[in-house]
Amino acid sequence: MPAPIIETVYGKVQGYEKNGVQIWKGIPYAKPPVGPLRFLPPQPPKPWTGVKDCTQFGPIPWQPSVELMNFLDNPNENMSEDCLYLNIWSPDADGGRRPVMVWIHGGAFANGAGSSPSYDGAAFAKNGDVVVVTINYRLGALGFLHLAEIGGEDYRTSGNCGILDQIAALKWVKENIAAFGGDPGRVTIFGESAGAMSVATLLAAPSTKGLFHQAILESGAANFVATPERATKNALRILDALGLEKAEISKLQEIPAKQLAEAVNSLPFMSLLPVIDGVVLPKHPEAAFKEGCAKDIPVLIGTNKDEYRLFTAFDPVWQKQDPQETAAVFQKTFAKYWDTLSAMITNPSPFNQELYDRIMTYFVFTGPALRLADTQASLREQVWMYRFDWESTAYGGMLRSCHALEIPFVWNTLQQPSTKKLTGESLGRQALADRMHLAWIAFAKTGNPNNRLLPDWPAYDTGTRATMIFDRICKAVNDPHSKERAVWSSVRYLESEEQVRP
Repeated sequence: MPAPIIETVYGKVQGYEKNGVQIWKGIPYAKPPVGPLRFLPPQPPKPWTGVKDCTQFGPIPWQPSVELMNFLDNPNENMSEDCLYLNIWSPDADGGRRPVMVWIHGGAFANGAGSSPSYDGAAFAKNGDVVVVTINYRLGALGFLHLAEIGGEDYRTSGNCGILDQIAALKWVKENIAAFGGDPGRVTIFGESAGAMSVATLLAAPSTKGLFHQAILESGAANFVATPERATKNALRILDALGLEKAEISKLQEIPAKQLAEAVNSLPFMSLLPVIDGVVLPKHPEAAFKEGCAKDIPVLIGTNKDEYRLFTAFDPVWQKQDPQETAAVFQKTFAKYWDTLSAMITNPSPFNQELYDRIMTYFVFTGPALRLADTQASLREQVWMYRFDWESTAYGGMLRSCHALEIPFVWNTLQQPSTKKLTGESLGRQALADRMHLAWIAFAKTGNPNNRLLPDWPAYDTGTRATMIFDRICKAVNDPHSKERAVWSSVRYLESEEQVRP
């Protein structure tokens, strides 16, 4: 049945109601970033007359086809450069002042969309009486190609177009969400992987002050950004892949969006990142956090026990288990630190998938999350820490507690048809989903994830490092990463994208 017609700042929108939840899909929050607007900051949407039909998702950003993203229920269909749309789930557009949760999807800054079935906000709206917003933002070369050093002032923010899109969506929420039953003064941003890294970037960006009030970071922290020098090198490689010289930068306006999206494949995985451009992002987020950029903003942050297993589970290198080949992977990945690491991990430890997963999980995910939590706690800010330990039973259990596994538990979308290929179908899944889902709702409402389904969850501090373990039995433990921290404290590594990456 139809949902109420809502008057936004830019025009009227018509959604629909399903199972007691009101839903609006494909609402434009900015002008299509096409033609002369390519590589430029998003512009406010053009007002319209009449009532816009918002019952279908809008197009998703152009992105290369990635088998892993399809596995994670992110099909790359209906792609367009005209992609700046958001979606809303609300218990009722009745003028209520409900907490608002704005989701920023992951996908290595090159893939994904806010319309994935995994991000269906109906359960949050129905179970938590909160308003949920999911967004698209420009990806890959269209969202993160840093051209300022090559093309000058006209391109000064091109390397952060995707972040500027996220900020534009948050401004739209601030202006309009009250009409959908939400409170613009109680906004929680949350995201996973590149989405969580985006959350950290937004916290560090000066122009976001007042647009949100709490933050949740799932499997991503404040370490993945690019220096202008590194970002310029990547841009030159993209130009080379497209057959363009530096002096031909204006021809980028003529390249088909599909070709630009696929040019990302000429770079190592996850090379195009938010850029410390001196405009959108004045300094490295980790430095900004140390200076108090997230003052008075409660933060919930965590990782999964076996994050990196998602990236190695189907990799033929690890399936073959050839000793020479696996040893070569270690040396290539950890070249900068090999002298130190090789002394720590050689005999009796073999160069195997188990060891590689553990090291990469810590370097890429756990270590940066702990640094961020420690920084916030040392400033006496409110921090809650979790670790997701529940292991999937799919594929004979080989995925373990892999990257992205917590998403259907947080969203309570285990019923989605494609979810079981990630989680398996073991008993107890729903009980854990109920606990995590309610914790995220509680945090959105109060800035504190404690709730009636969990044991007491103490705030994180640098003394106890209390962490909620989400598993078949949930419990708070002190400093569950103490052994890893002790081992890796002797390894000095860069706090930038130049370190190892997924």
